[in-house]
Amino acid sequence: MFDLKDRVAIVTGGNGGIGLGMARGLAGAGARVVVAARNQTKSAAAVRELEKLGGQGLAIAVDVVDEASVDALVRSTLDRCGRLDILVNNAGINIRKQPQDYTLAEWRRVLDTNLTSAFLCSRAAYAPMKAAGRGKIINIGSMMSIFGASFAPAYSASKGGIVQLTRALSSAWAKDNIQVNAVLPGWIDTELTQNARREVNGLHDNVLRRTPAGRWGTIEDMSGIAVFLASPASDFVTGAAIPVDGGYSSQG
Repeated sequence: MFDLKDRVAIVTGGNGGIGLGMARGLAGAGARVVVAARNQTKSAAAVRELEKLGGQGLAIAVDVVDEASVDALVRSTLDRCGRLDILVNNAGINIRKQPQDYTLAEWRRVLDTNLTSAFLCSRAAYAPMKAAGRGKIINIGSMMSIFGASFAPAYSASKGGIVQLTRALSSAWAKDNIQVNAVLPGWIDTELTQNARREVNGLHDNVLRRTPAGRWGTIEDMSGIAVFLASPASDFVTGAAIPVDGGYSSQG
């Protein structure tokens, strides 16, 4: 039920953080993982790590906000791997500022990287998945898909949009046996959130106080949900937005 042998997965931003955690899970379940990111040095290191875990991986450079680059990523994956079964839209950034201090260029950069990229990658993946008669798309949202934050206006908007994009795609493509779901990570210990702890006073203690599990998440906590949503185990699950947050979102 959870076997991903012979499946091919693209993970955008798969060379670090949550993306790498998900790539580890997919590779461990037997999938061949395409690490799609801009930093080729980090991507090569991620591939070596997946191979040490017994998985198969390859790195393909991509700029997820560029339509031609995204289309080339999917073509290259099909040329080199022969198929595309799973897409994880994980690439994302944050610029932490109060709303009144945001420039339009900063707003557009965050929305394009976090939300428009998921649309572009999903659209590019649709045709090969439809032709194969099945597919799995996993979009990475956030607790900011549910809650607002004064220091993350564009990020919150983009991650709220991810949930609605997920619902729209799941509705459109269910007839093609393509399941589209979103994962909403809580506070996971990554480079992105380490920066947040330096920039937002009291964040670390506030997260621990609100999270019933009493700890920050790790990227390993993202592996299981990736395998579930990529595998036949979730064939009747689509349009869902699933928190992986140690109970953070259950608190009023």
